[in-house]
Amino acid sequence: MINHQKVINAVEQICSTGCESVNAIILTLETGNKPKGLDDFSDDEKTELKNELKSIMAIYDARNINNQP
Repeated sequence: MINHQKVINAVEQICSTGCESVNAIILTLETGNKPKGLDDFSDDEKTELKNELKSIMAIYDARNINNQP
Protein backbone atom coordinates (compact mmCIF):
# COMPACT_ATOMS: atom_id res chain seq x y z
CA MET A 1 0.00 0.00 0.00
CA ILE A 2 1.22 3.47 -0.87
CA ASN A 3 1.55 6.05 1.86
CA HIS A 4 0.72 9.11 -0.25
CA GLN A 5 1.52 11.56 2.54
CA LYS A 6 5.01 10.09 2.86
CA VAL A 7 5.51 10.55 -0.89
CA ILE A 8 4.20 14.14 -0.77
CA ASN A 9 6.53 14.96 2.12
CA ALA A 10 9.48 13.50 0.22
CA VAL A 11 8.57 15.45 -2.93
CA GLU A 12 8.48 18.71 -0.96
CA GLN A 13 11.78 17.98 0.76
CA ILE A 14 13.52 16.92 -2.46
CA CYS A 15 12.22 19.90 -4.44
CA SER A 16 13.56 22.24 -1.77
CA THR A 17 17.10 21.04 -2.62
CA GLY A 18 17.03 22.42 -6.18
CA CYS A 19 16.70 21.21 -9.74
CA GLU A 20 20.06 19.46 -9.97
CA SER A 21 19.28 17.37 -6.90
CA VAL A 22 15.79 16.56 -8.18
CA ASN A 23 17.17 15.42 -11.53
CA ALA A 24 19.85 13.33 -9.80
CA ILE A 25 17.23 11.59 -7.67
CA ILE A 26 15.04 10.94 -10.73
CA LEU A 27 18.03 9.39 -12.49
CA THR A 28 18.85 7.27 -9.45
CA LEU A 29 15.27 6.02 -9.26
CA GLU A 30 15.17 5.30 -12.99
CA THR A 31 18.28 3.15 -12.75
CA GLY A 32 16.70 1.09 -9.97
CA ASN A 33 18.97 2.37 -7.23
CA LYS A 34 17.82 3.66 -3.87
CA PRO A 35 18.42 7.34 -3.19
CA LYS A 36 19.69 8.20 0.25
CA GLY A 37 16.89 8.59 2.78
CA LEU A 38 14.34 6.47 0.92
CA ASP A 39 15.22 3.10 2.43
CA ASP A 40 11.76 2.67 3.94
CA PHE A 41 9.93 3.39 0.65
CA SER A 42 8.20 0.51 -1.06
CA ASP A 43 8.72 -0.02 -4.79
CA ASP A 44 5.29 1.50 -5.46
CA GLU A 45 6.13 4.56 -3.34
CA LYS A 46 9.43 5.02 -5.18
CA THR A 47 7.58 4.79 -8.50
CA GLU A 48 5.03 7.37 -7.38
CA LEU A 49 7.80 9.63 -6.10
CA LYS A 50 9.68 9.38 -9.40
CA ASN A 51 6.52 10.13 -11.40
CA GLU A 52 5.67 13.15 -9.23
CA LEU A 53 9.20 14.54 -9.52
CA LYS A 54 9.21 14.03 -13.30
CA SER A 55 5.86 15.82 -13.60
CA ILE A 56 7.12 18.77 -11.60
CA MET A 57 10.32 19.00 -13.61
CA ALA A 58 8.39 18.79 -16.90
CA ILE A 59 6.35 21.82 -15.88
CA TYR A 60 9.44 23.66 -14.68
CA ASP A 61 11.36 22.84 -17.88
CA ALA A 62 8.43 23.95 -20.07
CA ARG A 63 8.26 27.27 -18.26
CA ASN A 64 11.99 27.84 -18.73
CA ILE A 65 11.79 27.04 -22.45
CA ASN A 66 8.84 29.40 -22.95
CA ASN A 67 10.52 32.25 -21.08
CA GLN A 68 13.75 32.25 -23.06
CA PRO A 69 14.37 35.28 -25.27
